[in-house]
Amino acid sequence: MEKATPKKTKRKKILFVCTGNTCRSPMAEAALRRELRRRKITGYTVQSAAMQLAEGSVLNPDSARVLAEAKITVLKSFRPRQLTEKLIRSADVVVCMTQYQQIALRRFPNVTSFPALCGREIPDPYGMGIEAYRKTLALILSCLPRLIEALGLRAQL
Repeated sequence: MEKATPKKTKRKKILFVCTGNTCRSPMAEAALRRELRRRKITGYTVQSAAMQLAEGSVLNPDSARVLAEAKITVLKSFRPRQLTEKLIRSADVVVCMTQYQQIALRRFPNVTSFPALCGREIPDPYGMGIEAYRKTLALILSCLPRLIEALGLRAQL
């Protein structure tokens, strides 16, 4: 008699998008991944991408520093990457940092934004010093409960 193999549930993909994928979206990606783990919510893949990737981009050192201060781990495999139509279409939901970014991607039905979900834009801290990065991470963290609720994120059965 053969054993029935358990049916694999497809992981749902959440994709955060910002301008360069070096500051805000990697912070949101790492923060949501940690929050889902903390809440024991499984079945989701969290990624991020850039609307305008600069060649040779890396995670901004100030982003890395504030994430480390908050004890939020960035995947060792993280590398900034360019947003593509394939990435958008493969995601269950794409969350932009600003309404402007959402408008730029409005032809895709799975695109939303922090303003639409949480009532707040996530301003770009690039070049504004470490305190701006700390404020950006604090804003992202404060939005996560509302974002999780608005997206209906629950453990996948």
